[in-house]
Amino acid sequence: MKLIFAVVNNDDGNNVCAELIKAGFSVTKMASTGGFLKKGNVTFFTAVEDDKVDEVLEIIKTHSQKRTYHINADLTIGAPVTPMEVTIGGATVFVTDIERFERV
Repeated sequence: MKLIFAVVNNDDGNNVCAELIKAGFSVTKMASTGGFLKKGNVTFFTAVEDDKVDEVLEIIKTHSQKRTYHINADLTIGAPVTPMEVTIGGATVFVTDIERFERV
């Protein structure tokens, strides 16, 4: 059995959640914030059998879009602020083994 943690952009959170539930997966959804841009995210937790990991990953991948975001970066102290383009969105996913799983 595996535990999947998926950090998804806020804009995609509802779609990802709905699709995971529609596919029959139990999921816990928690609000979170990214460290670099301090933008809102949603972190999902779901426990699945090993043979279902790829299905979950495909759902997350399909419903998590990358976006271009513009920031003003101060790359050097005292230098003028430089507009910079960064890619946000998509998903960051961690898959770990579960040593023990119980529903109580």
